[in-house]
Amino acid sequence: MELTVNGARTFCYTGGKPFDAAKPTVVFLHGVLNDHSVWILQTRWFAHHGWNVLAVDLPGHCRSEGEPPKSVEEAAGFLIALLDAAGVTRAALVGHSFGALVALEAAARAPDRVTQLALVGVAFPMKVSPALLENSQHQPMKAIDMVNVYSHALMAPPPSALGPGTWLYGGSRALMRRVLASNPRVNVFHRGFVACDSYAGGDAAMEKVQCPVLFVLGKADAMTPPKAAQSLQKKARDARTVVVEGGHQMMVEAPDPVLFALKDFLRA
Repeated sequence: MELTVNGARTFCYTGGKPFDAAKPTVVFLHGVLNDHSVWILQTRWFAHHGWNVLAVDLPGHCRSEGEPPKSVEEAAGFLIALLDAAGVTRAALVGHSFGALVALEAAARAPDRVTQLALVGVAFPMKVSPALLENSQHQPMKAIDMVNVYSHALMAPPPSALGPGTWLYGGSRALMRRVLASNPRVNVFHRGFVACDSYAGGDAAMEKVQCPVLFVLGKADAMTPPKAAQSLQKKARDARTVVVEGGHQMMVEAPDPVLFALKDFLRA
């Protein structure tokens, strides 16, 4: 599905079902150097069980045009504009990593429009190591290798979550290379990391969130370890936490536990 958001063509995956704004809607937001495809299992389940799904490629990423967001705040503005373009009055938001910060900021800016907020692999502050910032700008292939080491738990080598014949490290690296190559004008890798690193509004945003909040955290997450979400957890008004056996890319590394956590939360 394509929408025009802020004057730019924006791609949203709908889980294989036609979009119907009359249905309850859930929006999925990816992290740095990812796209909608990291949510493939979860989005298809919701789309085939009565939900309206919008899994977006953020601006300037893969199938979406527009300027890649320079900050979490800018991306949150895009998200609210996306709801307007889709004709959606209220929606549940599910975000991973950078996408979790974007969902949080959007829920703070438009609390009347967000029914539930699920933060997957979230941390605040979400500081990025100087080595990763440097390499994402000047040696992105090296940074991709670094991120894939940090993003997967030791359970990631095959057969792992997806069965024999899959390779999560290789698949993740291929996705990141594809997303990076999709925008020859802007280094979306470095820009995304800078946006994560510089975001200072997490605690203040959580104080403005009115809806229930779910934290889905990876037990072996080295990028955003569970303890890094504590300040947000303390400020959430109605929060629950699920810790899954997996690393930062838990949506593909532990897809069923992540789906079960989201399903139980959103159906409630």
